Amino acid sequence: MEFRPLGRTNLKVTSVCLGTMTWGQQNSEAEAHEQLSYAISERGINFIDTAEMYPVPGDPRTQGRTEEYIGSWLKARGKRDDLVIASKITGRSQMVWCRDKNIEPRHTRVQIDEAVEKSLRRFQTDYIDLYQLHWPDRAIPGFGFHAFYDYDAEDMVPLEDILESLSRHVEKGNIRHIGVSNEYPWAVMKFLAIAESRGWPRMVSNQCVYNLVSRRFDYSAAEIAMREQVGLLAYSPLAQGYLTGKYEGGKLPAKSRKALFGGFLGRYEGPGAADAIQDCLETARNLGLTPAQFALKFVETRQFVTSNIIGATTMAQLKENIDAHEIEWTSEMEQESRRIQKVHRSPCP
Repeated sequence: MEFRPLGRTNLKVTSVCLGTMTWGQQNSEAEAHEQLSYAISERGINFIDTAEMYPVPGDPRTQGRTEEYIGSWLKARGKRDDLVIASKITGRSQMVWCRDKNIEPRHTRVQIDEAVEKSLRRFQTDYIDLYQLHWPDRAIPGFGFHAFYDYDAEDMVPLEDILESLSRHVEKGNIRHIGVSNEYPWAVMKFLAIAESRGWPRMVSNQCVYNLVSRRFDYSAAEIAMREQVGLLAYSPLAQGYLTGKYEGGKLPAKSRKALFGGFLGRYEGPGAADAIQDCLETARNLGLTPAQFALKFVETRQFVTSNIIGATTMAQLKENIDAHEIEWTSEMEQESRRIQKVHRSPCP
């Protein structure tokens, strides 16, 4: 298992991160514990990613369960310091159930304080290694937008206020490091400039979607990741299962995310997506790989990726996903990944 620096910190995280967003919805507490024990004790992963809103899709009946499952496992394990645990504060949304006063989640000082304290209680620990802003406080209409006129850029909590609120928790020791998620280049650079001018903690990572058919991070944020050491924590490396071939030919496996939450996979069903996905599947097989191996190893080998966040609902999937990172990435594989990009141009937002 490869270890990589988290930003400019002295923390090193494994190049594979255990994602958890199904725990509490598709996975029971016992299944979550089994995944944790296997990934950490048997495979050497030290990095766990979660969020206060998990499991996904957001639901007031299940919100916070994922952190609780991690917390109960940590308590039973009795060791904490050899792990890097990341969580996220819910961004501006209709998930009012995340707050005690049933109000719209925002990145205000009061709400950051509440969210941090509640996550700490669920984890049953006194610090979070990496605390991330799940998505911007700006009124961006969902994931994957790409038009500047889709939101009012002035309607937001000032970035200075957000960073000051987070820095207070770093000073207290509740948080070790901070990061962003689903964030765009302007705000990443502004956060870095504010941190430098005020002597506050700098952002160490940006968690965004990244896979063979969703590569818009390449176009803008990758250079920041490399030059400023705000590395990518890549989520959805398998494109919600599309890049495994599980939905190939119109298949709809029982208990799959598409079967359970059909509209949730919409970003991979737009114009050009089907052709690009099919190309990825056939290319992998022609290379002597499974589609999952090709997709996962591609993400891990990007220069700007700090860690590749994998998720699974079964132990068989988890083992396959971790094993995929152990193959050797060849020049032929690299050439094919570049060809796919040249032909299809990242059709999924």
